[in-house]
Amino acid sequence: MPIIDVRDLSRTFVVRERRSVLRRARRDVQAVDGITFAVEPGEAVGYIGPNGAGKSTTIKMLTGILVPSSGHLRVAGLDPSRRRTELARRIGVVFGQRTGLWWDLPLRDSFDLLRRIYRVPRATYDRNVSVYVELLEIGDLLGQPVRQLSLGQRMRGDIVAALLHDPEILYLDEPTIGLDVGSKQRLRASLRELNADRGTTILLTTHDLVDIEQVCRRVMVIDRGRLAFDGGFDALHAAGQAIRTVVVDFHEAVEPVDVPGARVVRVEGARQWLTVPAGSATGPVIVALAARHEIADLTIREPAIEDVLPQLYAPRGR
Repeated sequence: MPIIDVRDLSRTFVVRERRSVLRRARRDVQAVDGITFAVEPGEAVGYIGPNGAGKSTTIKMLTGILVPSSGHLRVAGLDPSRRRTELARRIGVVFGQRTGLWWDLPLRDSFDLLRRIYRVPRATYDRNVSVYVELLEIGDLLGQPVRQLSLGQRMRGDIVAALLHDPEILYLDEPTIGLDVGSKQRLRASLRELNADRGTTILLTTHDLVDIEQVCRRVMVIDRGRLAFDGGFDALHAAGQAIRTVVVDFHEAVEPVDVPGARVVRVEGARQWLTVPAGSATGPVIVALAARHEIADLTIREPAIEDVLPQLYAPRGR
């Protein structure tokens, strides 16, 4: 049974625009427009799209903050908007630009307050603090007030806080925003370990597509309120007409090679660049190259997600 079950989910907002001093016009905005998907327990799913696509609106409906205009929605078997308090004990939420910690309290005291709010048994709390503090490497920060922490340190503290009550689902909204390279790498590694070892379901929304590549195994793309894609990375590359690049160094300069299934796009001395559709195997291309010329070195460059996504978005002329 899916832990997140969404069918024909929609959300419409009413916007009132000022047309004159005495006149206002009403306009309906379809933020989410009939999306359907299911997430199984233990999945790590990226939920991405351009600004205004409907990502945040979807997350707010999944957490019970917003009530859907229509459609079916169940999270952990519950209707989020009707059973919001009960659902809160089964989910964790981290927003990159907000904190659930108390600004002037030491990190340890914020955790203890959350233990009382969620009524986490002491044994469970002690175990989780021990596990997650070590996992996210914040043991030496527990005595510091939150306001003295760096953004990366606070973010790791927020993730620990979201996990103290053993949530089945972790929603992450821009968790690496503003972090330095080292902090991003540590956080991504921690999320991978959390998903693999604890089986926590992760739904990640972010504009940093490296987060998606390193944490998730499935991607959903939303555009203008509609689901434009749902699948793995190979299918994403195929849908976006992505290409792999084979960079081959021959021992000496040769004429541009003619290999079935590949196209030479650049030549510099003994080095040539060939493109292959992402959905095609590169093995036959490499075998054909080696059969014709002596190869000194060869690398394969996988397509980046940011090169694929524009092909999935609807034209924005209106």
